[in-house]
Amino acid sequence: MAEHPSFTLAGLLSVGGTAGYLRTRSAPSLVAGLVLGASYGYSGYLIKENKDYGTELALGNSVVLLGSAIPRIIKTGGRAPVPIALGATGLLATYYYQKKVREFRYGV
Repeated sequence: MAEHPSFTLAGLLSVGGTAGYLRTRSAPSLVAGLVLGASYGYSGYLIKENKDYGTELALGNSVVLLGSAIPRIIKTGGRAPVPIALGATGLLATYYYQKKVREFRYGV
């Protein structure tokens, strides 16, 4: 069940990065969306197959997503919807996957 958010974020980030590139010709949006989307997809695969470090990789991806959104939120003064949505998604995913890592490691 924990792989579903990873697969969902993989699709959303890949589509979003491609849409950002097509709309604004932003190559960083394309690269970041596809790379982070592929990494989320791989973490979802690892989680689904019950292999090592899938949840940790998803947590790392979530922290990167959150960390990349914060400067953009600050830069736009919190008025742009895309950075806010990315930040909220990163925050929720970070919370979810840190909880999963703690459950796996400590049984909490």
